[in-house]
Amino acid sequence: MSIILLVVHVILALAIITLVLLQKGKGASEGASFGGGATSVFGASGSSNFLSKSTAILATLFFINSLALAYLAANRDAPISVIDSIEQLQQKKNNEAPAPEAPLFNAVDENVPQPAELPADAGSDTPPPAAK
Repeated sequence: MSIILLVVHVILALAIITLVLLQKGKGASEGASFGGGATSVFGASGSSNFLSKSTAILATLFFINSLALAYLAANRDAPISVIDSIEQLQQKKNNEAPAPEAPLFNAVDENVPQPAELPADAGSDTPPPAAK
């Protein structure tokens, strides 16, 4: 639903931009895109009244669409951010029963020779006493 409203929002924005750019300024005598024959297409009042009303209608629709998008964004059940979605996935994994994990390697391998035992004084920093 929100995707449709977003597409409508962009279309309304582009239409408003187009209508505003088509309207004539206060000092202009005619709109540049319509020329002198604008009164026959849009009626006796000319293009300014038609474009003004169309812009007002599109602006109202744009405002209503903005309110609908804000309401949908505030009241959605989906996670708000990526961190929230990661936390939800971790909670789901913690709730599931963990499968017993097999060890990746044996602690002692019979084929690998074990280090020989070191003498008791091998770990000290002092040299052995000199022979007399």
